[in-house]
Parts: sequence; C-alpha cells; structure tokens
Amino acid sequence: MLDIKCGNLVFSNIEAILFDKDGTLEDSKGYLRQLGQRVAKLVDAEFSGLEQPLLTAFGIDGDSLDPAGLIAVGSSSETAIATAAYIAQTGCSWFKSLAIARQAFHSAEKHIGNIPCPIFAGATEVLKNLTKAGLKLGILSAARTDEVRAFVKYHYLSDYIQVQIGVDGGPSKPDPILFLQACRSLGVEPGYTLMVGDSTGDMQMALNAKAAGCIGISWIKKFDNLIGADVLISRLDEIEVINKQHLSLL
Repeated sequence: MLDIKCGNLVFSNIEAILFDKDGTLEDSKGYLRQLGQRVAKLVDAEFSGLEQPLLTAFGIDGDSLDPAGLIAVGSSSETAIATAAYIAQTGCSWFKSLAIARQAFHSAEKHIGNIPCPIFAGATEVLKNLTKAGLKLGILSAARTDEVRAFVKYHYLSDYIQVQIGVDGGPSKPDPILFLQACRSLGVEPGYTLMVGDSTGDMQMALNAKAAGCIGISWIKKFDNLIGADVLISRLDEIEVINKQHLSLL
C-alpha cells in the first residue's frame, strides 16, 4: 500500500487509482466541440430552429466548451436521449426522434473521424511512474468502452492501465456501481482506491462508492465543476507517491 500526496492532503494505504478519460487523461475538448456542432447542424437541417438550443444544452458557445456541459460529461446514450427530447418537442414521435438523434451522432462521428484525441502532456509519464510504484490503475469513463480501449491502444497505455471501463447503455456516472465494478476488476476495495476526474459526476460516484478519496483536476484551472473533490489539481504530476509500506520478511 502507498501514501499519496496531493497539495496539502495525504491519502494513506492506497492500492489503486481510477482515472476519468475525457478532460482528465485525454484532451478531447476540441473533438467534443466539433461533434456537438456537427450534430446540432444535422438536426437543424431537419428541424429548423434547434441548432442553438442544442449547442446551449451541449455546453458549446463559439470556440468554448463548458466542462460541465452535456456533451462533456454525459454518456453517449444520455446525450442522444437529451437530443431526442429536443426533437420530440417539434411533435415528432419519440422513437423516431431517438432514431434521428442517434443517426446524427453516428454521422457526425464518421464525418469527424474516430482517431483518439491527444493525451495531456506528461500524463503517460505519470501513469508509468504510478505503475512502477506498485499502484493498480484503471480508466472509468462515460465514453463507450470501445472508445476507452481505442484511447489506451492508440497511446500505448496497456502496460499501465489494467481496467478499461466505459458506459455502454447501462448505468452512468454518478452511479457507484461503475466504481465498484472497476474495483472488483482490479481486485481492490473502494476504501483503498482513489478517483481522479474533471467533473462533479466523477466525485459523486466515488463518494457514493465510499472511495478513499476524490481528486478533482482541471487543466484550465476552472474548478467550479468539481463539487465533492477532496483536493484540486491542475496537472497530473501533482499526484505524488511519498512512501511505500513494505511487509516484513519472515
């Protein structure tokens, strides 16, 4: 077990750390903004007047993306359902609205391309050092599992990330079942596991699962979306292993 220091706070007896993907390890802001803009245009082409309301719901304002906006923190399923709700307000039947929303996201993803976004500078080195220190690491994301796996593969993280979990139509953050599932897969107890994420959903999920602690990160130092965090950081290298507890040899 390890002691982990962040700022002035020390988390004791830690065995594992779970990381969010988008906005935590992956610099996906540009991609998500393009995705939302494309979806809004596609929907607006069929239902005039919906582009701006959808952009607002997604958290997109020109070149900026609200880290607390729907497209930044919602799962694929949640975002499609929310989009369908806007379409349904025009009088379109629900199942048709949902089909149109899902097709819009599918078309937008295909148009933009599915190459994973850049990993934040220094993140790979942090994951490497934490693994070398003896910690078990995993990714727990609101993105689809195939997107999580593609990210790990593209950035050669498989030596460090032991568990890769996304949301595929089932429960999403902040449901603690996701955190508990990840802990079971790693073979650790939640009380010895930290969560690192960039949203209130990450923090609340970990709190609900009785995690050892919650580390909120904002690379742009915008911390108002991190309610529930025990400590706030703006770089992953602020997560520091300060000692290793050795078992005595018999």
